[in-house]
Amino acid sequence: MLKAKIAVVILNWNGKIFLEEFLPSVIKNSACATIYIADNDSNDDSISFLELNYPNLKIIKNEINSGFSEGYNAALKKIDSEYYILLNSDVQVTPNWIEPIIELMDSDKTIAACQPKILDYKNKTYFEYAGACGGYIDKY
Repeated sequence: MLKAKIAVVILNWNGKIFLEEFLPSVIKNSACATIYIADNDSNDDSISFLELNYPNLKIIKNEINSGFSEGYNAALKKIDSEYYILLNSDVQVTPNWIEPIIELMDSDKTIAACQPKILDYKNKTYFEYAGACGGYIDKY
């Protein structure tokens, strides 16, 4: 079992295009964490791209594509970490995105989950709303 205090886990399935665009920001801004790519049985050249360009990254190869939740669950069983950050492959991160969250959680053991603000990729003045009512806070 792999050991890390902070594990950034990115689930990938045929996402080379996202890895090419967004992985550099994750690597640059996540020095305090170990980065894992959990590959969900991709049939594109994601793995060869990672092995060629990022040989120091940890790659977990799921034997089958069992979907989003089970893909993460299968990968997380192979990582021993105090903190797990599940990060989509199409997310750009910025400096200091992890540290305040870890400091907060270290200071208050009653906090079980936390996340940074997620801003819209195309308009950084808006929060990403993941499809919820056009960005407005609603009952959902």
